[in-house]
Amino acid sequence: MAVLSRDTSRPPTGAPAPVRRARRERWTPYALIAPTAVLMAVFLVYPIGSVAYYSLFKYNVTKPWANGFIGLDNYVQMFRDPMFWDSLVFTAQWVVVEVSLQLVFGLALALVINESFIGRALARALVFSPWAVSGVLTTTIWLLIYNPTTGFGRYLADFGIGSYGTSPLIDSTSAFWAAVLAELWRGVPFFAILILADLQSASGDLYEAAEVDGAGRLRRFWSITLPHLKNAIILSTLLRAVWEFNNVDLLYTLTGGGPGNATMTLPLYVARQAIDAKEFGYGAALTMAAFAILAVFSITYLWLVRAGREDKE
Repeated sequence: MAVLSRDTSRPPTGAPAPVRRARRERWTPYALIAPTAVLMAVFLVYPIGSVAYYSLFKYNVTKPWANGFIGLDNYVQMFRDPMFWDSLVFTAQWVVVEVSLQLVFGLALALVINESFIGRALARALVFSPWAVSGVLTTTIWLLIYNPTTGFGRYLADFGIGSYGTSPLIDSTSAFWAAVLAELWRGVPFFAILILADLQSASGDLYEAAEVDGAGRLRRFWSITLPHLKNAIILSTLLRAVWEFNNVDLLYTLTGGGPGNATMTLPLYVARQAIDAKEFGYGAALTMAAFAILAVFSITYLWLVRAGREDKE
């Protein structure tokens, strides 16, 4: 009986196992990040797209008969709006002053509570506690402090400093520094927490070796501590700059952008236009401007940091 021989000249049905394995390995990463990509599209891309869409419309819920597509008119109005430029300048001033002072005081606090002393746990809890307080509650605390009747101004007047019945919130210059002080109280713990966490990972052998070599405290700080904290400082500074740029709750409830418009930030101006004036189309255009500024700032900041790191290498 003849034995039928198998024809080996044609490949078996389906792709070979190595090909299927390579295909799975190529598509597996995309499958794993697909849920995250979908969530980002829903919670990030869609809201930004919606704001960009409404920025092209005249949209006021109190005047529905005047609503409609107006193209780039909201952006033209924005560039011609003096309040937009004034709020942008004040926002830059606010961010620079706040982030710089918070970094300095946060670094100092982190260095202090990183040392060993009696009551360190309690001191850390007290330092971190303002970070757990909301912006509105922070405002309530500082409104009581700045109150001309019950605040510290009354006690200063008892010593002949200032006068009775005055508050630092009624003058444009003093209102700015009063708001800065209130935000410092809440923002300094953020830097202290991140910097302290990074300090905990510093190698004690480096400090011991430097001390044996005769390096003083200041020398050890500049040569060991600061280089070790570089990444933590970069991250905390970037995050805090973005958050301070978007600060609304404290300024809105503490000064309301006043006196006059002396403490009006760009996000606060957006709230004034979109919520108070019900000009949602113009508020959306202002929001897109703020988004573009933050995107350019973040990309430029990270690029400069990366360029500086590559130059040193």
